[in-house]
Amino acid sequence: MTTFLWYIPNTVAPGHRGDDTVEGYGSLDHATELALTAEQHGWEGALIGTGWGRPDTFTVATAIAARTTTFRPLAAIRPGYWQPAHFASAAATLQHLSGGRLLVNIVSGRDDLAAYGDIEGDQAQRYGRTKEFMRLVRRLWTEENVTFDGEHFRVTGSTVAPPIGGTVPRLYFGGASPAAEKVAATEADVQLFWGEPLDGIAERVDRLRTLAKDLDRDLPELEFGLRITTVVRDTREEAWHDAEARVAAMAGQSAARHDRSLDQHRGPAVGQQRLLDLAARGDVLDSCLYTAPGRYGGGGAGTTWLVGSADDVAAALREYAALGVSHFVLSDTPYQRETARVGDALIPRLRL
Repeated sequence: MTTFLWYIPNTVAPGHRGDDTVEGYGSLDHATELALTAEQHGWEGALIGTGWGRPDTFTVATAIAARTTTFRPLAAIRPGYWQPAHFASAAATLQHLSGGRLLVNIVSGRDDLAAYGDIEGDQAQRYGRTKEFMRLVRRLWTEENVTFDGEHFRVTGSTVAPPIGGTVPRLYFGGASPAAEKVAATEADVQLFWGEPLDGIAERVDRLRTLAKDLDRDLPELEFGLRITTVVRDTREEAWHDAEARVAAMAGQSAARHDRSLDQHRGPAVGQQRLLDLAARGDVLDSCLYTAPGRYGGGGAGTTWLVGSADDVAAALREYAALGVSHFVLSDTPYQRETARVGDALIPRLRL
C-alpha cells in the first residue's frame, strides 16, 4: 500500500520556501485550510516540521487533527526536547482522540539544543539516545508497568494512559550516516530518503535491508519513503521554465543567505552533503531530478527537485516505487495552490 503525504509549513513567519504571504499566515485557520485542502485532493496527511523557534509541532498537529476528518499529521519530534514517557503519553492521547491518525517523524538532526536545555553530544551519543528513545516509546505503547534502565533514559513501573491497543503510530526516521542507518534498520517503521538519484536510493535500500538482517531486527520489515520537492506543470517545457527561473532567482540572492541556510558553523549533515555533492554529476540526473537548487541555498527537501509534466514526475516516482519506496512526502510552493494541483495531477496517475 502506497502512502501519499504532503507538507504543511510550521512557521509563523510568512513566505516559507517562497510561499504566498496571505493574511493569517501561520494561524490555526491557515494550517487547517491547508490540511482540509490536502484531504480533498487525495493526500492522506502531511509532514509538519519541527525546530526551536517555531510553533510546537505536536500542539499544531493536535489542533489540526481536531479540525479534520481523515487527515494524518506526520508530526516531527526530537529526542531531548521530549522525554520518552512524556512523548509516549502525549502521542497515545492524540492517537486515541484522532481515531488512530497520528504518524511520527523522529528527528535527530541539528537544532538550537541549548535554547531548550538539551546538550550536544557526539554522533554516537546522539544516535544511541535516539535508538533508546524509539525502543522505549514502543514499549510504553505496547506494554504495562515498563521498567527500563538505559544509558540515556530510565523509567520505573511506567504505564501509559489511555492504552493505544493495536494501533501504534508508525515511526518515520531519516539519516544517512552509518550510525543513523543502524537506528533505522532496527527501530524505524519507515526510513525517509531525500531526493537522491535512483542508483543512490537502490544502494541504500539494499544496505538497510542487509543491516536489518545482520542486526536481528525484531519489527515488521522496514519500509522506505521519499521526501522531495516536485515542480509539476501542464507541460514539460512549462515546468522547466518555471524551475530554472526559480533557481535563477535563488542564484541572485546573497551568498550570506546561502551560507546561513547550510549552517556554516557545523556544516551539513551526511544526508544533506550527499545531495549537495550531486551537483557535480550534472544539473539533471535520471529523467528529471534537478540538482541546481542545492547550489544556491536549497536545503533539505528543497535541495533537489523532480521537474516536469504530471506524466514525467509520476513516471519518476514509479521508478522509486520499483526500488521499494512506498511512502511519498511531496511539496511545492505556493502550498495552497500546489496541494490541490499536485494532488489532482499525480495521485490518480500513481494509484493506477
